[in-house]
Amino acid sequence: MKSNLIIGMLVIAVIGVVGVMATQTFPKGSAVTEAPASGLMATIYKSPSCGCCGQYAAYLEEKGYVVDIEGVADMQSIKEQFDVPYELESCHTMEIDGYVVEGHIPAEAVQKLLAERPNIKGIGMAGMPSGSPGMPGPKTSDFVIYEITHDGAKGGVFMTI
Repeated sequence: MKSNLIIGMLVIAVIGVVGVMATQTFPKGSAVTEAPASGLMATIYKSPSCGCCGQYAAYLEEKGYVVDIEGVADMQSIKEQFDVPYELESCHTMEIDGYVVEGHIPAEAVQKLLAERPNIKGIGMAGMPSGSPGMPGPKTSDFVIYEITHDGAKGGVFMTI
């Protein structure tokens, strides 16, 4: 009788501890299926003189990413290292969680990339479009973000924002 009471109390204690751990692991309002953003490390390679790249880094930090900025004098060597296709080149290149992200890509597309984890090298958006993250001015057209294939070619459309 006494042992059944002790076992019952232990079961209740274990259930309580598991419940507390679950609420500590998943803060109120969060979901297990949310896109991984918070605390994820991104490395941005940029020319030391480029200001918009710093603005893009600040934008990502506001979205919860941890950003390391690497000033690089020869950005072309970075583009070659990460197999960025010429058609998608922009002013900076980012490496995040095994993917390459070229240009002023909105966080929405980065989150989709990291959540879906497609079998591609990364994503890119050519140039420095007005109104894109880190760039001044109004958004004048859709942002068309392309896949970067494993062999460094411009792939199909990944996302349009």
